[in-house]
Amino acid sequence: MDFGVFFGIVLLAVAFLSLLRQTRPELAVLLSVAAGVIIFLRLIGPLQELVRTFEFLAAQAQINLVYLQIVFRVMGVAYLTGFTAQICRDAGEGALALKLEMAGKVIILLLAVPVLVAILETVLRML
Repeated sequence: MDFGVFFGIVLLAVAFLSLLRQTRPELAVLLSVAAGVIIFLRLIGPLQELVRTFEFLAAQAQINLVYLQIVFRVMGVAYLTGFTAQICRDAGEGALALKLEMAGKVIILLLAVPVLVAILETVLRML
């Protein structure tokens, strides 16, 4: 993965954003979102490789892949929630960002229920 590409995208976006914020602030928000989406899209390939590696390691360790998938979903919700909340803040919608973050936390708790149930069942079997 070439980090120079990410730094280049960000530096170009910052340069254009500093100019746009003075004259057309509504376009600055769109440019910020576009730069974030471009960076995210460039990360999809490396993220897929990372997921495959963890799935391979989990299979070698005989760990149920369901739990690993839950971890990946939780991470995805956390990152996307943070990314989207920051977009809301950039657009001046801090209250909406807070509500989105609360919703993300609730979704993460819901996703974690199967893991919590499995832990509880294991503890109860030990007693």
